Amino acid sequence: MKCPPQPRPQKRKMRPLRQVPCLQKWSLGESPAGGEEQDKQNANSQLSTLFVEKPQTGSVKVGANITFIAKVKAEDLLRKPTIKWFKGKWMDLASKAGKHLQLKETFERQTRIYTFEMQIIKAKENYAGNYRCEVTYKDKFDSCSFDLEVHESTGTTPNIDIRSAFKRSGEGQEDAGELDFSGLLKRREVKQQEEEPEIDVWELLKNANPNEYEKIAFQYGITDLRGMLKRLKRMRRVEKKSAAFAKILDPAYQVDKGGKVRFVVELADPKLEVKWFKNGQEIRPSTKYIFEHKGNERIMFINNCSLTDDSEYYVTAGDEKCSTELFVREPPIMVTKQLEDTNAYCGERVELEVEVSEDDANVKWFKNGEEIFPGPKSRYKIKVEGKKHTLIIEGATKADSAEYSAMTTGGQSSAKLSVDLRPLKITTPLTDQTVKLGKEVCLKCEISENVPGKWTKNGLPVQEGDRLKVVHKGMEDLTDYQLAQMFSKILGDHGFGLMGPSKPMLKIHKLVIANALTEDEGEYVFTPDAYNVPLSAKVHVIDPPKIILDGLDADNTVTVIAGSKLRLEIPVTGEPPPKAIWSRADKAIMEGSGRIRAESYPDSSTLVIDVAERDDSGVYNINLKNEAGEAHASIKIKVVDIPDPPVAPNVTEVGDDWCIMNWEPPVYDGGSPILGYFIERKKKQSSRWMRLNFDLCKETTFEPKKMIEGVAYEVRIFAVNAIGISKPSMPSKPFVPLAVTSPPTLLAVDSVTDSSVTMKWRPPDQIGAAGLDGYVLEYCLEGTEDWIVANTDLIDKTKFTINGLPTDAKIFVRVKAINAAGASEPKYYSQPILVKEIIEPPKIRIPRHLKQTYIRRVGEAVNLVIPFQGKPRPELTWKKDGEEIDKNQINIRNSETDTIIFIRKAERSHSGKYDLQVKVDKYVENASIDIQIVDRPGPPQTVTIEDVWGENVALTWTPPKDDGNAAITGYTIQKADKKSMEWFTVIEHYHRTNATITELVIGNEYYFRVFAENMCGLSEDATMTKESAVIAKDGKIYKNPVYEDFDFTEAPMFTQPLVNTYAIAGYNATLNCSVRGNPKPKITWMKNKVAIVDDPRYRMFSNQGVCTLEIRKPSPYDGGTYCCKAVNDLGTVEIECKLEVKDCSTVRTFECTLPPKSGLSFCRLLLQGVPPNIIDSYLRDLHSSNPEEY
Repeated sequence: MKCPPQPRPQKRKMRPLRQVPCLQKWSLGESPAGGEEQDKQNANSQLSTLFVEKPQTGSVKVGANITFIAKVKAEDLLRKPTIKWFKGKWMDLASKAGKHLQLKETFERQTRIYTFEMQIIKAKENYAGNYRCEVTYKDKFDSCSFDLEVHESTGTTPNIDIRSAFKRSGEGQEDAGELDFSGLLKRREVKQQEEEPEIDVWELLKNANPNEYEKIAFQYGITDLRGMLKRLKRMRRVEKKSAAFAKILDPAYQVDKGGKVRFVVELADPKLEVKWFKNGQEIRPSTKYIFEHKGNERIMFINNCSLTDDSEYYVTAGDEKCSTELFVREPPIMVTKQLEDTNAYCGERVELEVEVSEDDANVKWFKNGEEIFPGPKSRYKIKVEGKKHTLIIEGATKADSAEYSAMTTGGQSSAKLSVDLRPLKITTPLTDQTVKLGKEVCLKCEISENVPGKWTKNGLPVQEGDRLKVVHKGMEDLTDYQLAQMFSKILGDHGFGLMGPSKPMLKIHKLVIANALTEDEGEYVFTPDAYNVPLSAKVHVIDPPKIILDGLDADNTVTVIAGSKLRLEIPVTGEPPPKAIWSRADKAIMEGSGRIRAESYPDSSTLVIDVAERDDSGVYNINLKNEAGEAHASIKIKVVDIPDPPVAPNVTEVGDDWCIMNWEPPVYDGGSPILGYFIERKKKQSSRWMRLNFDLCKETTFEPKKMIEGVAYEVRIFAVNAIGISKPSMPSKPFVPLAVTSPPTLLAVDSVTDSSVTMKWRPPDQIGAAGLDGYVLEYCLEGTEDWIVANTDLIDKTKFTINGLPTDAKIFVRVKAINAAGASEPKYYSQPILVKEIIEPPKIRIPRHLKQTYIRRVGEAVNLVIPFQGKPRPELTWKKDGEEIDKNQINIRNSETDTIIFIRKAERSHSGKYDLQVKVDKYVENASIDIQIVDRPGPPQTVTIEDVWGENVALTWTPPKDDGNAAITGYTIQKADKKSMEWFTVIEHYHRTNATITELVIGNEYYFRVFAENMCGLSEDATMTKESAVIAKDGKIYKNPVYEDFDFTEAPMFTQPLVNTYAIAGYNATLNCSVRGNPKPKITWMKNKVAIVDDPRYRMFSNQGVCTLEIRKPSPYDGGTYCCKAVNDLGTVEIECKLEVKDCSTVRTFECTLPPKSGLSFCRLLLQGVPPNIIDSYLRDLHSSNPEEY
């Protein structure tokens, strides 16, 4: 391993001593380079932000242990800092901990210092190098570097062939020809070896594998491996078979300095001219270079070889040449003057001299067998003056006592150095000191010897830092005048000359503590190294009392919440600890167990108030006193509480679901400004309050919303300050949210006469919880703006007649809804109304269900309403079957828009055709209604037993005389055993008038009876057979009667025809009919005589003879004539109907053209079955009779 070149030590410039020209000043154990390194360390220490002690560079022997220590002050740290150890730049040693490396950390609670240790166990050579320690805490960072040197164990001075280590540097470099000590710098154990035959390195390299080049270079100390390999490459170059040379030069030659070397080549042709060259320059014959010719051999001798002859040589013959290398080895360097044993005192400068046979020769120095490496950090310096080599030891110590050796390539010299202590004299001892806190402490002593020492405090080593410095002053730190005075005194006392052999060297040691702290108090001892003479002194630090109020506000105010506990801890300082006295209004607060008490501690004084009250607010004083002085401070304590509850709020305005409320702030705000208010409400009958705002209300007004109209509510207020929420205020007076109704709807003209107008309307869509008290109808004559109230009192009904109007006048009409909250928005009639009676032809609107026969059962009520139109009020006439109606049996009620026929209990005599005639002036309208009153039928007339055979009985009967005014739908047959006469139903809903009863019990005698049935039910009585049927036990042979097969075939026949239908565009329409026939007929639907096949707009159904055609969302184009055709083998039958589809726009147009007062719409009439042509005719008549209105 090649060590880096060591810089030569710089010569220190000495300034001459004034008045003493021959005197020079030296600092024992220091060198200029060492001083610079110390300055760098001091600078780094000043810049350090975390370290209070950094790891220092150290050395260790192979197999020994060494520990590096780093310390971090934890005064300002809240948690443990993070530390990392590195070797080199990047190798983190945390992962290498184990057998040879241990990392430890400790924490001293008293000094609050973290100590981190890295211990290397049984060090090895490869442990040497540069190490780094890094510590981090949040945004703080600090690091330092240190070196570790590992030396081999001390042994005898090695006997090394030093010539093998002296190798010439690479060819062509600036230092070519100089010697390199790298072979000797290898730190390996040197064993005594027997002399071995000289080895030719060139032969080894030529025959070795390229992978072994570095191994050979390391083994034989070759430093210029690259240059040698370049030359070896040239030597290894495969040359073609030479035609000029029969034998060429060897690849390399080696000769000692001053020796003679012989180069020989053999020519193939002796007539060829031969020339010799050195480094490209031709060699001429001389006393140094001698040429010989022997036959075909050409020989060149080089006499007295020197280092300049070490070069490349080649010889040319004709156009060919061959080359070689010459290596010149230097002769060994001999020691001509041996080292001498030397005795010295500690601190003196020691020089060991040796002379060698050559100028500027390389000499190595050893101490107890270990090589000495001079450098900036070493106390050893080597001075070379020609053949004279000197080892200088600055500031010798007892550790420097050893055997020193100087070694050359040809020999070595050894001598012993003995360093003893000089008798110590204490010139100035340490003295006790008493200082104030924050002042500087300077402990100073002066001894006669320039030796270092150690400072301890209370038995523990003193650690240097930013505040604590250890100062070392020798003569080099004194002024010239101080030196002259001192040496004058020394010369006078001892009588020695300035350069005498026992010149005293005084040393001053100081321990300076800047800004003394209480922890600096103690006993300090300085002990000079190598002398067991301790010097001690005591330091006493006093400090006037001080009250620290940094944690309080600028005005020293402390705020506490009422009801909580106040523990006010005030840090105090002072040495000795001061006595604290608390007071309020000149009344002392004693220490004890009271609600307000004081507590004292070494570093603080505490005021305690249990369960703070409002009256505890005020100024509290604290007084400190000790032997160094007094201190006073005042602290203001403010007790704050939640505010008082506000007064009950007032509700000033109410709406449908809202209200407006306001209130006054509370009388007492709790000592803290009011931040806002919370509002709550509840129903009067409820106990559950609901908060209305989650963000504080800054104002004293608020508008609650989303209340239920008509429900009584109460509200209350909470005041909020920084302490909390007050108690709730008293609830407000109950209030009920109310709102006016929406405007009335559908205001229309009901009738007009020459002096009156009758208006009608519908109630408002939204009435609200306040209800509806009535209506106010107002009118205004055209051309004026004055609205006249038509009714003096509120109207309960939705119809009112305005009387006393001038004929032919035009008026505007509006109506308002009134409730407890006031009047609603008015509803206006859209156009002026002409006060003039209009004749309207009568029209009867027969409901759809009355267009067919109206069927009711006996005893049910009949109540038919038939609307009509006509102006003025028409005359109505009812007739039944062409005769006047008996009003004692049938009640007739007429109004202006409809007539009602009412029968409380219908009887069969009420059945018949009823005719209605409506007459207005000369206009007459007629309509008819068929009413059928039905009842249960009577029993069959007779029931006869036609035949009895086996277990069977054949019965026949005749239909009843009274069918109940409805068709007989079936019969029910029952049987009864003569013995029990209990009736059991045998057949129900039987349609024929004969039947065969089977499965009778043989030996029994039976009676039979039959009930008739129609749409109203079974007859009340039944007809029983007069005779009984006996089922004989002895059966007689029964001959089955011969019946002809009944023919069930039937031609198709529609039992329910199609009906003309009216549909609205966009809404599905259906056509229905029922058909029967045997065999089952095939159904075909046609439109306008064209069969409907596979059209997705049509869907056809057939279920139990009911045929349905569904038209999906028809349009007006789907209108027309639809036909249903039924076909089977016995015939064909068809039935038709018309479908008319009205567009939505047409419907809306018809609706708009209907008179507003009619209360009818086109859709309503259409759905009730009124044909559209009748509606059109009616609208045309209205338009022709009153074109101004329609």
